[in-house]
Amino acid sequence: MTDLTPQNPEQESTYELYTRGVELLESGDFAAAAVPLRKVATREPEKSSVREALGRALFRSRRFGEAAAEFEAVVERYPTNDFAHFCLGRSLDLSGEPEAARRHLAIAANLRPDREDYRTYRSRLRAS
Repeated sequence: MTDLTPQNPEQESTYELYTRGVELLESGDFAAAAVPLRKVATREPEKSSVREALGRALFRSRRFGEAAAEFEAVVERYPTNDFAHFCLGRSLDLSGEPEAARRHLAIAANLRPDREDYRTYRSRLRAS
């Protein structure tokens, strides 16, 4: 296993933090990935790619409310980002906010009608 611990974490560049966070996310260490990605999001709050990666790390760490906030930031900046709407809907649903979740899952499914997974989650939530 690769050691992703930085030599001097206080001097890490934004790029190094982002790269480390994405590597941790891709290796399945979701909680650890959230740490550097949160630092990057604090430094660069307008970067949707960072907010989306942080949202994914938080979601996979079962921190659904925090994940929803990150995906909401992406949706506000890019309202046609189907993946962000889908993830926001899933996060809201798992946070106990099914009404808000329905809207975002419907938007995701309408933006990408070819995505069966979007339609499936929308249908499940409609039925509940």
